[in-house]
Amino acid sequence: MNRYPWWKYLIIALALVIGFVYALPNVFGEAPAVQVSSGKATLKLDAGAVSRVQTVLDQAGLQPDFVTFDNGSIKARFKDTDAQIKARDLLAKTFNPDVADPHYIVALNLVSRSPTWLHALHANPMFLGLDLRGGVHFLMQVDMKAALVQKLDSISGDVRTLLRDKDIRHSGIRRDASAISVRFRDDAGRKAARALLEDKLTDLVWVDAVDAGGSGDLVLNGSLKPTSERSIQEQALKQNITTLHNRINELGVSEPVIQQQGLDRVVVQLPGVQDTAKAKDIIGRTATLEVRLVDDSTEAQAALTGSGAVPFGTERYLERGGVPIIVKRQVVLTGDNLTDAQPGFDENHEAAVHLTLDARGARIFKDVTRENINKRMAIILFEKGKGEVVTAPVIRGEIGGGRVQISGRMSTEEAADTALLLRAGSLAAPMEIIEERTVGPSLGAENIAQGFNSLIYGFAAIAVFMMAYYLLFGVFSTIALSVNLLLLIAVLSMLQATLTLPGIAAIALTLGMAIDSNVLINERVREELRNGSAPQTAIAVGYDQAWATILDSNVTTLIAGMSLLAFGSGPVKGFAVVHCLGILTSMFSAVFFSRGLVNLWYGSKKKLKSVSIGQVWKPQE
Repeated sequence: MNRYPWWKYLIIALALVIGFVYALPNVFGEAPAVQVSSGKATLKLDAGAVSRVQTVLDQAGLQPDFVTFDNGSIKARFKDTDAQIKARDLLAKTFNPDVADPHYIVALNLVSRSPTWLHALHANPMFLGLDLRGGVHFLMQVDMKAALVQKLDSISGDVRTLLRDKDIRHSGIRRDASAISVRFRDDAGRKAARALLEDKLTDLVWVDAVDAGGSGDLVLNGSLKPTSERSIQEQALKQNITTLHNRINELGVSEPVIQQQGLDRVVVQLPGVQDTAKAKDIIGRTATLEVRLVDDSTEAQAALTGSGAVPFGTERYLERGGVPIIVKRQVVLTGDNLTDAQPGFDENHEAAVHLTLDARGARIFKDVTRENINKRMAIILFEKGKGEVVTAPVIRGEIGGGRVQISGRMSTEEAADTALLLRAGSLAAPMEIIEERTVGPSLGAENIAQGFNSLIYGFAAIAVFMMAYYLLFGVFSTIALSVNLLLLIAVLSMLQATLTLPGIAAIALTLGMAIDSNVLINERVREELRNGSAPQTAIAVGYDQAWATILDSNVTTLIAGMSLLAFGSGPVKGFAVVHCLGILTSMFSAVFFSRGLVNLWYGSKKKLKSVSIGQVWKPQE
């Protein structure tokens, strides 16, 4: 009656082994490390650079615990800080021979001290949030009015181009704070313009009006639709967040938090970073994009081989991989003319980048490509005053319509990276820091100690009460509670969640809620014993009858947690994640696992006369 089949015990054993392995890395703490990452948007590290780092360290007699390629950067772990600092200086000289123009970021970092066999199993510890590890916190506000003004400026150029191409005469175009006004001498011109603009520029609502200044001119006013305004603002915020991600990677932050707060604010948390000035410099950096023609003349080829000087009116840049290229100084287009860049495929099903230009950019691009067929065009990204060529495709024919395709000899990953560089090289709208906070590492360590002490004391109090009140069944409940904590930490580690103080509070709450399930089971078993049921029958009925109540209570609590997860942000969302996962692990440990323990202890006893579950009060006869 109270025996589990072998496969249920196999599930329990498997869950315990997996939980132990993936929770174990959190015990070892952190060790000093050196992280090498790309310092330029057009430069990428790959796994092949690991051997280079290993060779440099071996030649200097520095023995790292391991050197690994992780998430686009190389990390080398050392036993102490002396070796870490020596390795940092050595790798900085090796990877950045020109100090004035560093190509790579060589930064001090902290990584898990867990053994290499755990790393091989991808068993990594949870990340620690800003309040536990220390670091800097910024609350940034996006200037949404500037984003809308920038869009209207672009559209006003499109209006001018469209009217000129269709030979519709007007008296002037003016852009106000929130609208575009086009003046006309006659009503026929205004009607023709309105039909054209309503067809081509669907983001605006066009309304006829009369000049209020008394000139008598007929006016066509265009204002952004509410849906278009919202879309522009959302896109600007999304592009700013993407750009911030790209820039913060240079700081070597293991788990930055960059998330939207409200409609126009972004929260940036950088755990482990104490240099606020450097963080501000990188976050506030600007980048620009330029399109220029490549000089393939004989003089340019001679300059590339080193046998001649760079021709007048040209400049020398580097492509991806460090290949030099001679580019003309004259700028064909800038990033202001680029409205979108997305990865995709060409007609030959090869990876490509699809660009969308505004009306002015489309007209210029059409003229330039018509006059320079079979020549190369370089797209250059400028950061900190230095430019690098993102890509330099060959012009195969005239390109009109504002749709541009870059393809040829690139992988899907390179196409996605190129599109990201072109799309998010600079901020879509200005941002300013409206709140700044620094959390010291000592305060973070104190928060960790206090948080874990609260967990330990709370767990100990629950364990003492359960074992004193329910005796052996209380011991089973305490062991089940330990398994719940083990599985919860393992799942959070597998998900690479960031642990914060609200997360620790959610773990403490989970412990209290998990033990409730065992209290319900134990009391249900006691009730069956009071009613005169045999011990084996009381155990079976107690678990079966309590399950419906446990399920109802946990589902309702899970619904509340899912609501916090869906509508909360920041610390509230972190609390909700731990809370929801804790409910799921508690249902496994409190019911499935604890019943396995009871069955293992009592299930083989055929003539069981009593169970150790505390005082069972029987009614008076």
